Amino acid sequence: MSTRGWSGDASEILRVGEGFRLADVDPDSHPGYGGDKKSGKADLAAGIESLGELQERLYAESRSGGTTDAVLLVLQAMDSAGKGGIVRHVVGGVDPQGIALTAFKAPTDEELSHDFLWRVEQRLPEPGFIGVFDRSQYEDVLIGKVRELASADEIERRFGAINEFEAQVAASGTRIVKVMLHISPEEQKERLMERLERPDKYWKYNPGDVDERLLWPDYMAAYQTVFDRTSTEAAPWHVVPANSKWYARLAVQELLLGALVDIDPQWPAADFDIEAEKKRLAAS
Repeated sequence: MSTRGWSGDASEILRVGEGFRLADVDPDSHPGYGGDKKSGKADLAAGIESLGELQERLYAESRSGGTTDAVLLVLQAMDSAGKGGIVRHVVGGVDPQGIALTAFKAPTDEELSHDFLWRVEQRLPEPGFIGVFDRSQYEDVLIGKVRELASADEIERRFGAINEFEAQVAASGTRIVKVMLHISPEEQKERLMERLERPDKYWKYNPGDVDERLLWPDYMAAYQTVFDRTSTEAAPWHVVPANSKWYARLAVQELLLGALVDIDPQWPAADFDIEAEKKRLAAS
């Protein structure tokens, strides 16, 4: 899927492949897109219409039993990187009845009584849906590693469990689109400061975000390990430079469009006699 301004397939341009180094990605860059902010916003608006139609076709086809396909968008990032903006400006532009959004928080006592993937499996999208994970199973290897909440052996086990789990999900017909929104620590500082300077944004501020900032190098190293271990053929990672919010939103939209075009959902055929129903309706 390629829209105006893209030089190629965004899923390939942004994909984490062999030899990928997060440290080489410039958070200010706009890989694969030749337009500016103005054209980016125009392309985003145009893409919403295409995304909406594809999502409706997917939902309609699944309701008729014609497909078991679904899409799962996994969003991971440091705080203030723009996950909420993706949900509002990209996913929020389509019919909400075909969207399943989950914002994973700290696990409950019930969730802790199960393996870490248990709660994730409960929230997988049904056929015909676009599922969105605002944070995900990757919290259990990122924070778990950086904050030493689990042993090295347990973190290693979790990597294997994630790969096996995602392979099974992909084999069932769900396209997994994994995205890390990559911002710089300087950009994060500006965004967090804005939250402290605007009363309408106080509610977004979490004092704990500053504590996590102090561990930035550790988190970047943990993300690199995640990419090395879990960017697979069945569920590859994509790193989206996110200092420019407009580019990040456009890029994620392009990745979703690509997944839906690959599925190629079709409007279900009528399971009744159309002409007969026209006559019945006209006579009613």
